Amino acid sequence: MLTRNDAALEFLLTRRSRPAKTLVAPAPTRAELAPILTAAARTPDHGMMEPFRFIVVKKGAMARLATLTEEAGVRLGKSDEDIAKARSQFDLGHLAVVVVEVQKDSPKIQPLEMTYSAGAVCLSLLNAALASGWGANWLSGWMSHDRGFCEAAFGLAENERIAGLVHIATEGPVPPERPRPDLDKITTWVEA
Repeated sequence: MLTRNDAALEFLLTRRSRPAKTLVAPAPTRAELAPILTAAARTPDHGMMEPFRFIVVKKGAMARLATLTEEAGVRLGKSDEDIAKARSQFDLGHLAVVVVEVQKDSPKIQPLEMTYSAGAVCLSLLNAALASGWGANWLSGWMSHDRGFCEAAFGLAENERIAGLVHIATEGPVPPERPRPDLDKITTWVEA
């Protein structure tokens, strides 16, 4: 017999990220963030390898990350507009959880499966924050793919990279609904 969780299904059918630039103080406390991180860590991880970890960035660290973003942008030859846009998530940020993908040696689990798991953690973290009543947005950006930034900002090891930065704070203005995928265009049914 099927057991439906209509509240969970309704949440998933109506969930909506909140743009990071619309998030306002306060951000969750350590105690408020703990169940959100716990929910995110329950993501399937292909062999119980835990190919991910969290770095919680609080308001006091945001200015340093904005500066490191600008320095990386100059080093990479990014335009002033690209630099301003990339650093804005830190200039305006209140709290962000960096989901770090950790590649681990395994004779059975392919590296791509670990990448999938870290991405699933990002979505679970985002949904757990939204379900808890916070506004949240999953971002990345060119700086999150730059080795120099990753090492200077977060001390990432060679086998680690940023899967996403999930900004979490109080929901500001509610954005309008956006168009969603047309299921008929993106779904193929195989019956034989």
